[in-house]
Amino acid sequence: MRSFMMAALGGTIAGVVATTQIAGPLLAQETDNKTSVYEQLDLFGDIFERIRAQYVEEVEEGELIEAAINGMLTSLDPHSSYLAPEDAEDMRVQTRGEFGGLGIEVTQEDGFVKVVSPMDDTPAFEAGIEAGDFITHVDGESMLGLTLDDAVELMRGPVGSDIVVTIVREGEDEPFDVTITRDTIKLTAVRSRVEGDTVVLRVTTFNDQTYPNLEEQLKESIEELGGMDSVNGIVLDLRNNPGGLLNQAIQVSDAFLDAGEIVSTRGRSVEDGERFNASEGDLAEGKPVVVLINGGSASASEIVAGALQDHRRAIVVGTKSFGKGSVQTVVPLRGNGAMRLTTARYYTPSGRSIQALGVSPDIVVEQPPRRPESEDEDEDQAPSFARSENDLRGHLNNDSMSEDEKKLLEEEQQKAEDAARLREEDYQLAYAIDILKGLSAVAKPE
Repeated sequence: MRSFMMAALGGTIAGVVATTQIAGPLLAQETDNKTSVYEQLDLFGDIFERIRAQYVEEVEEGELIEAAINGMLTSLDPHSSYLAPEDAEDMRVQTRGEFGGLGIEVTQEDGFVKVVSPMDDTPAFEAGIEAGDFITHVDGESMLGLTLDDAVELMRGPVGSDIVVTIVREGEDEPFDVTITRDTIKLTAVRSRVEGDTVVLRVTTFNDQTYPNLEEQLKESIEELGGMDSVNGIVLDLRNNPGGLLNQAIQVSDAFLDAGEIVSTRGRSVEDGERFNASEGDLAEGKPVVVLINGGSASASEIVAGALQDHRRAIVVGTKSFGKGSVQTVVPLRGNGAMRLTTARYYTPSGRSIQALGVSPDIVVEQPPRRPESEDEDEDQAPSFARSENDLRGHLNNDSMSEDEKKLLEEEQQKAEDAARLREEDYQLAYAIDILKGLSAVAKPE
């Protein structure tokens, strides 16, 4: 018993000694780190005073400090930055869905501005700007070396004014200039239309109107088709959607899920992590869903695509998404400015991080490049006319079909012609609709 007590006591003493021996260097290291930080801050103060006193031109002290703050944030990652009061207000306006500009979402790569996606029906979209384009010059001024916020500021200007951007595009041998007229950007978060028996929901952004718009538009399209029984499926088009508000991505995902995790976020500390789960209720009532994505689908778009893909609730079609899997928190600062800081990564229900990898489609479908208008019609080519037995004078009538059957056949032929037209206009969307047609045909009872 005595030997046991001695052993236990000895272990305790040894533990105390060991702890003391380790804690000493740790405390000294922590003190050294603090001293080093204070020395660095003193160094910053010395440099600031030297610039203010001796720089060749007089500098505005507030702008100098803002530049230092922004430099500190932008050194972390492409999405962290300082927002001056006017920039912070612009961001708040954008989340409400209306702002002035070109209509592009951009990031920075290799020192140049890279287009994440053009927004539908905006000046940039109409001018032919594409996801993945690099903007190297604005009105002849190089963008190299500018921060992302400075580059964006350079592209801003009065509504109605022209801007010339120089574009470098993969597949093009030389850079080329594009003239864009600035305009007020009014974003319609969700638009819907009916293609045959399919409801197509085009989601262009995730602002505070996205889920209410989606719910309303889906309801109207279902009524147009005569009820959910007449709907063969839904296409959720997230192509060139640069993302936006996390809570809206969660609500849009929840719209098609009955239960289960939608997304989780993990920060630096365990307590910073969050999980978001679906609530009961599926707006599509179990109908098949196809999600369309491409390289311009980022952030919130990837949350939706990843959640529906992991739950096997949707087939994801298109090309790999952008790969922005980080969460930014906007922190208000004194003076009405704000700090946009990356605070977490997000993960799909299966635990995948999309950061720098993107969402890979279940079915890869490339979109053929848009042809210039001059190529759409060849004046030297004589028009061709499709002819059939029905066009021949005196042809025999088909006596095996009733008038109702003939009418049904004509409707089916018209649908086939509409599908062919859509394949010319938007191959990826046509492919998605064909998938839903196939699923509907398989599901029909004998």
